This record gives sequence, structure tokens and C-alpha cells, in this order.
Amino acid sequence: MDHKSFSVRWHDVLIHSVVGITVALLFWFTGLLNGIEGKTFDLRASLLAGRSPFSDSIVLIVIDQESIDWVSENMEIGWPWPRELFGSIIVNCIRRGAESIGFDVLFTENSNFGVADDIKLKNAMLQAGYFTLGSVFPSNASGKSTAWPEDIPKPHYNIDNKLGFLAQLPSYSRATFPVSDLLSEGIVLSNVQHQPDDDGIYRKIHPFVLFDEILLPSLGSGIYLSSHPDAEIIVGQNQIVVDGHAIPVDHTGSALLNFRKPKGTYRFVSAASVIRNEFQFRNNEIGEDEIKDDLAGKYVLFGYIAPGLRDLRPTPTDGSFSGVEINATILDNLLAEDFIRPVTTLQTIFRIILLTFSATFFLTFFHTQRAQIAVALLIPLFPISLAVLFYKFGYDFKLIPIELAVITGTTLSIIHRYLVVGKQERFIRHSFKHYLSPVVINQLMENPDKLKLGGERKELSIFFSDLEGFTTISEGLGAEELTHLLNKYLTEMTDIIMEEQGTVDKFEGDAIIAFWNAPLEVANHAEFAVRAALRCQQRLSRIRPALLEEYGKRLHMRIGINTGYAVAGNMGSSTRFDYTVLGDAVNLAARLEGANKNFGTYTMITEATFNKIGENFSCRELAKLRVVGRKEAVRVYEPLSYTGNGSEKNYQSFHQGLIFFYEGKIKQAFDEFVKTADQDRAAKMYALKCQKLLGNIPESWEGVWELDCK
Repeated sequence: MDHKSFSVRWHDVLIHSVVGITVALLFWFTGLLNGIEGKTFDLRASLLAGRSPFSDSIVLIVIDQESIDWVSENMEIGWPWPRELFGSIIVNCIRRGAESIGFDVLFTENSNFGVADDIKLKNAMLQAGYFTLGSVFPSNASGKSTAWPEDIPKPHYNIDNKLGFLAQLPSYSRATFPVSDLLSEGIVLSNVQHQPDDDGIYRKIHPFVLFDEILLPSLGSGIYLSSHPDAEIIVGQNQIVVDGHAIPVDHTGSALLNFRKPKGTYRFVSAASVIRNEFQFRNNEIGEDEIKDDLAGKYVLFGYIAPGLRDLRPTPTDGSFSGVEINATILDNLLAEDFIRPVTTLQTIFRIILLTFSATFFLTFFHTQRAQIAVALLIPLFPISLAVLFYKFGYDFKLIPIELAVITGTTLSIIHRYLVVGKQERFIRHSFKHYLSPVVINQLMENPDKLKLGGERKELSIFFSDLEGFTTISEGLGAEELTHLLNKYLTEMTDIIMEEQGTVDKFEGDAIIAFWNAPLEVANHAEFAVRAALRCQQRLSRIRPALLEEYGKRLHMRIGINTGYAVAGNMGSSTRFDYTVLGDAVNLAARLEGANKNFGTYTMITEATFNKIGENFSCRELAKLRVVGRKEAVRVYEPLSYTGNGSEKNYQSFHQGLIFFYEGKIKQAFDEFVKTADQDRAAKMYALKCQKLLGNIPESWEGVWELDCK
């Protein structure tokens, strides 16, 4: 890609990327992408949901429909239950060794069974020692309290607010509290008011909020604090650290939850089984040693999952997640320190810019419309992969604005290429598909300036070929048969030339004119040209019997190749032109093709070509040749093979004869050539030449074979 072409493409990349970025930012900042972004987050959460090493330390005791039915049938108690039953659950959890107990239950009104019923629940909570009651509802709407009630003990947390970020937490002007008869020192009050996103899905929570300048933890955070009363809470700008456990938060104080699998992550225990176990113990139906110690060291959360109790909420991994499970997820994330880290606006903008520019620039490396479309369809998979990878390592990734920017930028690139660049490329492909290999065409489309009218002087390897005795061949065939024969022959030869990165200049009847190193540079172009000649001769040898059988004609081809400086370019008018080559080097290649008949050979190359083809080719020197129109003689060679193991020993007599011929020792030369004349046509032609020269050697002998015709 030349400097000018690169500059143009970079300009296109810049424009397409900026448009894509602008469109994405407009849609993102107006909130139009939030819904679909949330859905992609949910897919990532569902795909990667798992358990943490701390999931087994959390047990959920739940009131399900089975519990309601069992209590109704066996205890003849309908819903709502008396608070004494809740107390029995707490006491049973204590007997079974629970580390800490938290209730996701509303107690904002006094019990229908009287104050004594409330006292029984309060005593059970006090007996627990470490108890969290999640019955505080902060709100900015009308509520019962605008200040912390005087009859409810205020919490005393070990808060480090040296950096002054505590005030940045969400602050509420009103709150609803549980009845004061249930409360005393040591009972941690917790916030259970969580708000869903705009689409109704619960993805984020506030681990801590403020009411009346007093810190309120969520139930998931509060149950940890109840069992760690001396835990230090450090409130920072981007995170809240609880007893060394970091909770990353965004600018609103929200934490993004890392949801677990909806089924099988936490152990669920029916409240009915706990109540039954406790009353069996109280009635001496089971002994102390029969109480299972299966809650030892566990955090026990109590809540509702019965459908009629209306505590089911949609989350990324489940459409009917209970509130107690959300609080369990908060606690699990706190213990495992694997909340999803939020992404800032600046981080997302940076990713949008980086990935959009990268995607549109990456497209410039693909030169066909089909390849660009294929790559453009694959490019969106990269941001998706990044989003999954980021989530796996605990980071949020705003996928949709990035995808929108990338897709917009790449789509504009493809449309622009089709309408502007593609028009030029289609012209190039249509004009050159019969003369250049697809590889060369693709390179040419990268540098279309090579097609401008005019030419440049550069070193080329020029190839001329012709069929031996074509006039006789054509006279013996009808026009249609001759056309078919030529098409088969020319197709076979042209395919080889293009495979070897050659440019087919033109066809003149049976003649093929081709060259290498233009319009685009081809390293080792002489090697490509000579290898193409050898392959063409081999291919013709293979198809010769079939052509003979079908057309009754035996085809032999003569090839001449020369390497030298010539002018290559578009020659003609501005509306009609051909890409061709001109110069003395071209004429010499044409002369060599015809010179083959003087030596009985079928492929001849000049010394200039021979010097550039390397050791992989086996060649023999044929002559010092002076063609018509040139004063200087040129050494010419016959390439024998490309294998590198051609047998020079077969031509030892020929080579010795050539030395004698150059030295003017014509008789000795004749004797050497005659030895292989019946096997080697070149030796035979030299023997005939020596016969004519015997006794008639020019005084100024140069060892040159003079051609007297073209």
C-alpha cells in the first residue's frame, strides 16, 4: 500500500469511525439502548452464573406454600401467622448453631395476636444475639418518619469517613420502621427496599443508604454486620469496604450483583420443617442430641417464596427470584468479593472509540467486497467475546453502544467501498481478469494509480510464445475447429502464466505475449517467467496426444524470454487503452522465440534472464547470438528443468563442441556435435552449421551465430 493510498484510506477510516461513534453516543446518552443493553447483561449473567466458595455458608429458610398448608392442617393456624411461630424458627436456628440470622419480613404493624405475641418474637431475636431485621423502607415519598424515631435505638457502626464520601451515598428523607416493641440494642435494622432498572429487572442494589444521616445497610450487608459488630466500614468514592471486603459502587452508590444459578446455589429449608422440629423438641418428642447441628457457622436468611405472598422479582438469571434470594446474593458477593465492577462513562467512550477505529481500519486489509462483508459480519463477535470475558473476570462492559458504533462504522466503510472504491475495483477486475492472476488483481486494486494513462520504465521479464507451423495447422482445419483448438491451447497456457503471477499482454492468433514485474512488482520475476515457460512446455506435452486425436494436429510451442528495461503502462487514449510493454528488451524476447527454429529448440532465454534465475534451474548455453536489428551479440540459453538436478552430463559433447565453435576450431566442433546429433536437435543444427563453415571461416571470427531473418 503506497503512502497516498494509505492516506486516503486513513481519511475514510476516520470519517466512518467518527460517524459510527457519534451515532452510538447519541443513542446511548438518550437512554434508547438501555433496554437491549440490559438484556445482553442478563444473557452474560445467565451464561456465566455459578456458585462461589461461600455459597454453602448461606441457608435460606422460606415460607413456601407447603409451609402455609402444613401449619394450617396441623396447627390449625391460618395466614398471617402469629409472631410466636417466627420466634420458634429463630430459636430452632439458634439450637442448630446458626452464625447469624436475618429476616426479610415486614413487621411495621403490631401483631393481631396482641403485644405479648410481639414480645415473644423480640425475646427470640434477643436470644439469637446476632440478628438482622430487614423492615426499614427508605423513601422520598410520604412515610411515617422524617427522622430517626426516638424510641428505636440508633445503630453504632465503626465508620471511617476520613475521605468524606459518606455524604455521596443515597439519602432518603422518609422511612418506614418496624414497630418499636420488637426492637432493642443489638438488633441490626436493614434496608430491604431495592429498586429495579427501568425494564423492571433487579440487577443493582444499594449496599448502604442514609436516613437522617444514619447509615442503613441492606439486609445482605446487615446480616454480616450483625455477626461482626466491630467491623470497620470505609466509604470511598468508588467502593465501600466492609471488614476488608470491597464492594465496588458507581456514582449513585449502587452495586452490580453477580447473580448465581437460580436453582441449586443455596440450600432451601421449608419453614414447616423447622417449626415441626422445634415443637417436637419442646414436646420432648426428640432430644437435644437429635437436633441437627447442620446450621453451624451458617448465615441464615428467612423470607417468603410462596407465590401468594408476592415477594418474587425478576432478575437476570430467573424471572421469579425471591427477595430473600436477592439478599442472599448480596451477602454471597460480599463474602466472595465478586460484585460486578461498574464501568464509567469515560471508560465506555474510550472502548467505543478504540474498537470502532480498530474495526474500520481492520477492514482496509481486505481487498474484495465479498471478503469485507464476511469480515464485517464476524467483527461484531469480538465485542461480544470481550463482554463475556469482562463479565467472567468481574467487570461490566457496555456492549450495545460499542456494537452500534462498530456496525455503523464498518457498514459505512462497505457502502463507501461499493459506491466509490468498488466501482474502480470492478473496472479493474473486469478489465484484467483474463490477463492477471487473482493475487495480482487484488494487489492492483490496492494501488489503482498504476492504471493511469502513460507508462514507467522498469526491469521486466518478457515472454513470447508461438506455435510451430501454425500456418499449416490453420489451413487443415475449419474456422470453428481452429477456434476451439486455439481456445483450449491458450486457456491452458494462460492459466499457468497467471498462476506464476504473470501479466498476459495480448494474444495475436496463436502467439502469447506476457511479462512479469508490471503493473505490480514481482520479486524474482525472471524465475517466475522461466518456470512458467517450463510448465507450459510440460502441460503442452501432456495434452498433445489428446489434441492430436481430436484435431489431427501435433502442437509444439516455441518460447523466447528476455529480462531487461522496458516501458510498461496504459497505452492509448483516455477512453480506450491497453496495458502493454514497449522497448528493445521486448523486441529481443520476440526475436528469441523465432530463433528457436535455428537450433531445433523450443525455449530460449537471454543471458540477462539466466543470470537472475538462480541455481534451481538447470540450463545449457546455446550460442552467442546476433539477431536482426541488433549490433551486439547476446548469449542465449535453453532452460532444461526447474528441479535443480538436471543432468548436464548428457550435454558434455555439446558443451565441448560449443567451446571449439567459439574458438573457431570448426572441425573439432563438428566432431563433437556429430556425436549426439541423432539425439539432440541443437547438436544436429550446429553440425550442419559447421559443415557450411568448414574451409570458409571468416577472418574476424567471433563465434557468433548470425540470424539473417526474424
